[in-house]
Amino acid sequence: MTRTTKLALKWASYILNMALLSSAVTPLFAQDAQHEDHNAPSTLVQDVRKATQQFLDVNNAAPAYQPAFGCVSGPDHGAMGIHYVNGPLVGDGQIDVKHPEALIYEPEGNKLRLVGVEYIVDAATWLKNKASLDGQLFNLVPAPNRFGLADFFELHVWAWRENPQGAFVDWNNNVTCEKQ
Repeated sequence: MTRTTKLALKWASYILNMALLSSAVTPLFAQDAQHEDHNAPSTLVQDVRKATQQFLDVNNAAPAYQPAFGCVSGPDHGAMGIHYVNGPLVGDGQIDVKHPEALIYEPEGNKLRLVGVEYIVDAATWLKNKASLDGQLFNLVPAPNRFGLADFFELHVWAWRENPQGAFVDWNNNVTCEKQ
């Protein structure tokens, strides 16, 4: 098993267990939802829309992005949806608005609707390169964690579905897994 495959499997485990870890995620610099203007998408949200427009049709996600597991619902509210993960991007140590590590789809009957993306990078790379994405910094998921991963950072961007809590908050009350 290659290092990239192992990292992709650990990433899949991360998403699957996200609901259980939501209380362990430390928002370091995520945008304060109370100060966000929901009527005017941030530059980052607009950039993500431009970069991911081709993935509005889930058929365009393959073969680079593959569904990791089922729909992820929040522990007490909201959901994330179904994550389509790009294994090589997860392990490359890069953050690029044009290449998110995961695309997030909401099921609607037998269709999938793109609602957002997720970026992820290991903490050592993040801190070494002082990385950010359009000035928006990520949430820390510290070790030890259920995935057996070292500290890493993640950022959700709800570019295709408004989130009443903010465009960069993990759980989205406007996303559901109930329409499957």
